[in-house]
Amino acid sequence: MTVTYQDVTSAAERIGGHVLRTPVLEISPGLFFKLEQLQHSGSFKVRGAFNRILSAGELPPSGVIAASGGNHGLAVAYAARALGVRAEIFVPEVTSPVKVAGLRRLGAEINQVGAIYSEAAEAAAKRAAETGALSVHAYDQPEVVAGQGTTGLELMAQTGGVDTVVMAVGGGGFAAGITVGVGSGPRIVAVEPVLCPTLHEALRAGHPVPVQVSGVGADALGASQVGGVAYDVLSRADVQSVLVSDDAIVAARRTLWQEHRLATEHAGAAAYAALLSGAYVPADGERVAVVVCGSNTDPATLA
Repeated sequence: MTVTYQDVTSAAERIGGHVLRTPVLEISPGLFFKLEQLQHSGSFKVRGAFNRILSAGELPPSGVIAASGGNHGLAVAYAARALGVRAEIFVPEVTSPVKVAGLRRLGAEINQVGAIYSEAAEAAAKRAAETGALSVHAYDQPEVVAGQGTTGLELMAQTGGVDTVVMAVGGGGFAAGITVGVGSGPRIVAVEPVLCPTLHEALRAGHPVPVQVSGVGADALGASQVGGVAYDVLSRADVQSVLVSDDAIVAARRTLWQEHRLATEHAGAAAYAALLSGAYVPADGERVAVVVCGSNTDPATLA
């Protein structure tokens, strides 16, 4: 399975009335922030959720089901509520209370199962087989990846084009979608926490491999293996994989709030951490876009 540029443009037409065209800020000459943390449900993931559900045609009475570290579940629950269908969401114990509370507000049925995402995903798959609900995967479905790729279409139109796009990677669906959506021009810099090196290890091994995940970004970037659809896209693209420490992510999140008044979760700040820590150093005159991808956090922890 792979995802094409036409898949992304079709997704943009399909979900256009349901998602926000999030703004872009040029915070300094040639440095842009794409503010996906302002998207419905607090992250980019609602794009893929809507595209998967709307692509499916008539839904079963049992509705939709998803496993998530939090943000994908919020996105699926938001899309389901907007479309008038039932949503059942499985999340691991590591999911933040802020995200669990958000799921309750959106009316989803919540099952908190397992220590990490992969265990919640296994339980969700078993439940889907029992109920016949439509499975909306967090990152490893072509429709989901194509929906996330609409971020890249917007970014290129809003900036007039950039040399480099820097984004965080968990299961890889967002990075793969953006890679397709921005076309063949920009360099792609894929950023992961040192403690969640899913894509990094897959590229090194030459195929997806399981990794141990932990740390401050694990609730959103804690997929234990990169998705097959994402790996197909990213392994064929000229992707630069970089790792950042938890300390760098914490510092970047603090900087986004203190200097730009952008409230993000730790995973949402990971891409910017690559620039602030020197894990990625742009050349003179390089036009760089950083995707700020999630805001589902406790505001009391920002100061």
